[in-house]
Amino acid sequence: MGTRAVVAAVTRADAEAVGAAEAPAGGASGAGLGGAARQGFANLVGVGLAAVAGFGLNIVITRAWSVREAGMFFAATSAFMIAASAARLGTDVGTIYFVSRHRTLDRRDRIRGTIAVGLVPVLVVGALLAVAGWLAAPALARLTMPEAGPGAVTALRVLLAFVPLAALNDYAVAACQGFGQMRPLLTVERLGRTLVQFVAVAVAAWLGLSATSALPLAWALPYLFAAAAGLLWLRRLVRRAERDVPSPVPAAEQIGPFWRFTGPRALSTLAAIVVQRLDIVLLSALRGPADAALYTAATRFLALGQLAGTALGSSVQHRMAAAFARADHDEARQLYQVATGWLVLLSWPIYLGFAAFAAPMLALFGSGYGAGKSVVVLLSLVMLVATGCGMVDVVLNMAGRTAWTFYNAMAATVLNVVLNLVLIPRHGIVGAALAWTGAILVNNLVPLAQLWWSLRLHPFGRGSRVAMTLGLACFGLPLGLAVLFDAAPLVLVALTLAGGAAYVAAAWRWRGTLHLDALRSLRRGGGAGMAARP
Repeated sequence: MGTRAVVAAVTRADAEAVGAAEAPAGGASGAGLGGAARQGFANLVGVGLAAVAGFGLNIVITRAWSVREAGMFFAATSAFMIAASAARLGTDVGTIYFVSRHRTLDRRDRIRGTIAVGLVPVLVVGALLAVAGWLAAPALARLTMPEAGPGAVTALRVLLAFVPLAALNDYAVAACQGFGQMRPLLTVERLGRTLVQFVAVAVAAWLGLSATSALPLAWALPYLFAAAAGLLWLRRLVRRAERDVPSPVPAAEQIGPFWRFTGPRALSTLAAIVVQRLDIVLLSALRGPADAALYTAATRFLALGQLAGTALGSSVQHRMAAAFARADHDEARQLYQVATGWLVLLSWPIYLGFAAFAAPMLALFGSGYGAGKSVVVLLSLVMLVATGCGMVDVVLNMAGRTAWTFYNAMAATVLNVVLNLVLIPRHGIVGAALAWTGAILVNNLVPLAQLWWSLRLHPFGRGSRVAMTLGLACFGLPLGLAVLFDAAPLVLVALTLAGGAAYVAAAWRWRGTLHLDALRSLRRGGGAGMAARP
C-alpha cells in the first residue's frame, strides 16, 4: 500500500471515528472495532516506515562515525528523550482522554480550555528544561560521558535546545488523536519528522560532518517543522469543533480535573522513558561510550518489534476512552481482547525472528557489534510476555486509573535503576538488559493483575489465544529447535519462509476468530461488521 493509499485509509477512518464517538452506546461496538482496524492498519504502515527509517538511521550513524562517537551521540539523545518526556508532563495521555470524553459526551465547549490547560505548562517546562540543560551541559557531560571529551557538551546543548519543540510536537499530535484524527500522527510524526530526520543525518554522514555539532543538529532540527505543522493542524480541529459552541468554558475551571488525572501520568510517563533510556546513559557513564553504542544497536531491534503496539495503541486509545465514558465495559473488553490478538499476531513472529537471527542482524551495524547477540535474544523473548499482556497501560489510563500506572511505573523505575547500578559494572550490556527485563515484567504483569482485580478485564480472548498458538507453532518451535541444534543460516531462512506461509494460511483460516474481517473495509471503504466466525 502506497503512502497516498495509507493516508486515504486513515482519512476514512478519521471521518468514521467522529461519528462513532457520538453514537449511542449500544451501536458503537462494531464501528469501534472496524474503525480501530482501519486506523490501526494505516497507522501500522506509518509506524513501520518510521521504524525502518529510525533503524536505518542508527545503521548510518554506527557506520559513518566511530564506536566512541556513536556511543556519545546515543547517550546524548537518550538525555534529550528523557528531558522531552519530562517536558510533556503526561499531557499527551491527558489530552486524548479529556478531548475524547468531551466529544463523546457532547461537551465541545470544554475542548479549547482543556487543550490550553495542557499546552501552557508544556511550553513553560520545556523552555525551563532547555535553559537548565544548556547551563548544566558541562556537568552532565562529565557525569554521563567522561570519556567523550568536550564535544559531548556541544552535542548536549544542541539537542536540549530542541526539547520544547519535541514536547510541543508530541502534545499537538496527541491532542489531534483525541478528535479521532490519526492523519497528523501519520503525516507529521511518522512519515514527516522521522523520514526528514533520516535524510538529514544521511547527508551529514555523506559530507563527513562532525558528530558533536552537525549530527545532533541534523537529528533535532526536524522537530521544529513537525511542531509547527502539528500546532496548525490542532488549531484547525479546535475551530471546527467550536463552530456551533456559543461560549467556551474558561480554561481556569478545567485545571483541577485535568491535572488530577494527568499529574500521576506525568511521572509515570517520565518513569517509562527513564526505563527505556537511562541504561544507555549509565552504560556510557560506568563502562564508556563504546558499550553504550553496542547496547543501543542491540536494543534498536525492539523498536521494530514495538511498531505493532504503537500503531494499535494510537488507534485504540481514544476509542477505549469513549467506551469507558459511556460506562460500556463490554466494548472496552472487546477492544482490549481483539487488539491483543492483533498485537500478538503481528509482533510474535518479529520477536521470535529477532531471537533466531540476532547475529546476522547485528552485523548490519558493522564490525564489533556482534557481542550484543545475548541482549537481542533475552529482550526479544521477554517481549513475548509483554505483548501477550496487551496494552495494559492504555486500558488502565483510559479507565481513569492513572494513579495506578504511576505507582507501577515508579516501582519499575526504581527496580530498573537499582539493577542497572548493581549489574552494569560487572556484566556490562547483559546487566543492563537484565535490568530492563525486570522493569518490563513489572510494567506488564502488575497492571494485568490490577485490571482483572478492579474491572474484571483481561486480554486472553479466543482470538489472542489463537494468535499465541499460531506464533509458537509456526515460528517458536521450529526456529527454537533449529537454533538449539546450531542449524545453518539457510536452514533458518527456509524454516522462516515455511512458517510464514503456514502462519498466513492459518490466520486466514481463523480470520473470524481473529476479527481480521474488519480489514475488509480497507478494500471497499465502508464499515465492517465484526461478527466472529465459529
